Amino acid sequence: MAQISSEKKHPTFGKIMLASGIGTLIVLILVGIFKLLLFFGIIGSLGSSKATTVAKDSFLKLDLTKPISERSPSEIDSWMNEGSSIGFSDMLRSIATAADDPNIKGIYIYMGSTYPLSWGKSEELRQALVRFCDSGKPILAYADGYTQQGYFVASVADSIYLNPSGMLEFRGIAAESLFFKDMLDRLAVKMTLVRPKSNSFKSAGEMYTMNKMSDANRTQIREYISSIWEYVVDQVSEARDIAPERLNDIASELDAVLPEDALKNNLIDRLCFESSIRQVMTDSYGGKQTVSLTDYFKNLVPDNISKDKIAIIYAEGDVIPGSGFGTAVYSDKITKALDDAAKDDKIKAIVLRVNSPGGAVTASEIMTNAVIRAREKKPVIVSMGDVAASAGYEISCNANYIVAEPTTITGSIGVFATIPEVGGTLKKYLGITTDTVMTNKNSTAMSILRPLSPKTLDLMQRNVEEFYTVFVNRVAKGRGLSYDFVDSIARGRVWTGRDALKLGLIDALGGLDDAICIAADSAGIKDYMAIDYPAPQSFLDELKNRKDESSGNIHSSSPIVAGDGVWIGGDVMVNTLNRICETRGLQARVEFFIVNE
Repeated sequence: MAQISSEKKHPTFGKIMLASGIGTLIVLILVGIFKLLLFFGIIGSLGSSKATTVAKDSFLKLDLTKPISERSPSEIDSWMNEGSSIGFSDMLRSIATAADDPNIKGIYIYMGSTYPLSWGKSEELRQALVRFCDSGKPILAYADGYTQQGYFVASVADSIYLNPSGMLEFRGIAAESLFFKDMLDRLAVKMTLVRPKSNSFKSAGEMYTMNKMSDANRTQIREYISSIWEYVVDQVSEARDIAPERLNDIASELDAVLPEDALKNNLIDRLCFESSIRQVMTDSYGGKQTVSLTDYFKNLVPDNISKDKIAIIYAEGDVIPGSGFGTAVYSDKITKALDDAAKDDKIKAIVLRVNSPGGAVTASEIMTNAVIRAREKKPVIVSMGDVAASAGYEISCNANYIVAEPTTITGSIGVFATIPEVGGTLKKYLGITTDTVMTNKNSTAMSILRPLSPKTLDLMQRNVEEFYTVFVNRVAKGRGLSYDFVDSIARGRVWTGRDALKLGLIDALGGLDDAICIAADSAGIKDYMAIDYPAPQSFLDELKNRKDESSGNIHSSSPIVAGDGVWIGGDVMVNTLNRICETRGLQARVEFFIVNE
């Protein structure tokens, strides 16, 4: 048998390298072409959003199953995230426009099995729907399962429908706080909580140093959830013609959780599947089709093109120093927006929409000073969303006028600092020890690798006491109240909008539209445009800015646990541990978890 040469059996090294190189080059070329096609396809799809004609006899469909930001997301965020492509303020505007639109027959609220809004936004949405009802057009609501906030909104509807296998959560509000002390003890992490001696209600740091609620914290939580629940029951009572006492009995006995019980007790009107709603629209109301909120919003044009404008600046999320992107209140961005709007002659008034549980003290102070500068030039009106507490309240308190919802969480005038010590953790679990060389006896004063010295603790205590005095003075001056009175209602205590109005911490109950009207009156203008400020950027401009800021603070625009049960999303444990690691300096924030609303 003839032998096969080794050259034929095994290609040379050079041939292998040549083939590999050519193959790699082809792959790189193909990947590059694919990326270009994808990139320009994205830009094309984002830039080609054309308005669709709204047919006569349409029902406007509000899909309330995705997270909704205060402001409509940018093109990049809209493409990258799973949240609603329409912001909350534009949703309200669409509802108001639909009331007078002859092509809109009614509104269809679809909640599926999830509902993303907390009590503050739910109340504002509900009031927008109440005003829509004044047009005489019907509202239909359907869910596979209603949360309590979702049902609160749906209760305004002419007809409420529920999946035959669904549930209605109507059981009252419970606050379930998470505490991490025992876990940190097991990890040999020692946490020190420093707060003003009078701030017994400033409970945000207690989750790291205690394993149950303090008496003060329990008292304030009980009072503010009771205030919210009382308001909710009163509104549902009026809408469904069921006595408040009866509603509380139903909630206490869970007599509306199962679908048949909810129907029997008149909390809903019919059990059916979502596919039946279209037939109801046609047979009962003459509706021929639905139009999505996204498509409807594309058709909206400004009510007028007035040269006078009211700027709406959105402060949503944790208060953070510097700049960045995602859902957070970055001090540099808000300060620039306030300064620019104050200098813009076309802007006659500013509405600062605050939806924040607080955050870094330094960032809060920077923005508070920006508000004070802006109000020297033109009216600044604050509209509070779900929460405007702690640092979120500080940046609000020096506005000319403050508007909040009855269920808004606000106040929490106080400050704290938490300092971890992880030297024991490194030694116990990783066998890592430290040694130190110092030039001065307190060179390691703020090190997280060793216990805090008495000198350092005294310094931190002075720091929180002094800022608390600054905070109370800010509120007293901004609200025209005495220092002693503000101190008596402050001390880190949380209030609802209803209670804050009685205490003088806010001026009126209402939503964003009310704040805009007050801003116009304050500026003495009648013909005006309300605009988001700063204006949205183009896709390419935002892409460039995000690249420039990528080395700075980057926060996900997805909802996270942000205190007081306002936003529940993601993984509670992971988000909390991240916060422990990321927290720097003094903090003015609220930090409860209401996971059983």
